[in-house]
Amino acid sequence: MEKSKNFFAGNLKFLRERRKMTQQDLAGKLSATRSKVNALESGQTKSPTLEDFLSVSELFGISIDSLIRVELSKLGELKLRELEAGNDVYIKGGNLRVLAISVDRNNNENVEYVPVKAKAGYRTGYNDPEFIAALPKYSLPNLPGSGTFRIFPTMGESMAPIPEGSDVIAQYVADWTGLKPESPCIVILREGQDFVFKLVTLRQDGTLLLKSLNPLFEPYTVQAEEVLEIWAFYAYTSREIPEQETDMRQLMRMMTKMQTDIRELQKMSDN
Repeated sequence: MEKSKNFFAGNLKFLRERRKMTQQDLAGKLSATRSKVNALESGQTKSPTLEDFLSVSELFGISIDSLIRVELSKLGELKLRELEAGNDVYIKGGNLRVLAISVDRNNNENVEYVPVKAKAGYRTGYNDPEFIAALPKYSLPNLPGSGTFRIFPTMGESMAPIPEGSDVIAQYVADWTGLKPESPCIVILREGQDFVFKLVTLRQDGTLLLKSLNPLFEPYTVQAEEVLEIWAFYAYTSREIPEQETDMRQLMRMMTKMQTDIRELQKMSDN
């Protein structure tokens, strides 16, 4: 398993220079010595203390999680200002807002179904309690006792071998940082398509890599602020039996994987 990168040292230097502070200036604000600041910025201190993290977080107004896990120098000014305002929307996702839900007469959460005809409206009505309340509602057996579930129809062939027209039962993801790489999810996008069913990977820079199960479709990256909601795949229902992969489809899949591997090798050689 690849070890997660720690960007704290580089982020500290970046934030100091962004504020046009010298190491001595920063040392004064942190009640530390200049040599301590230099050690933190250069990574000579392999294990900064909790007090170091807290002091830097409070000084710059950025969460410890972001200081460690996000390479701040790669973010735009707007994103940096959002972080400083306490808005981790593109790495924390929906836990920063209240999810619109509906409940039955016993105060149990309904499982709403988003029909095809409502797909276009979901992007604007996803956080509108009246819109959500108007959706068809179901009670499904064997769902976990905790969590919020919703049903989304799939269209297109990008998730083959799951048949087109299947209904995906998905669980709301409040904290995107908890997603494992290539987690199958329904992703609600701000622009373009209403929602897509993809394998989702949250990258260190806060972007999301969206990959289809069908290798004939190229993966692509979206900025996290382009994503409104993420729902993790739980199950799906279909009236069709998935078709066995044909020899031609296997060949196309192998060719696509080979092309992807070549691109990755080229990127490594360029670096």
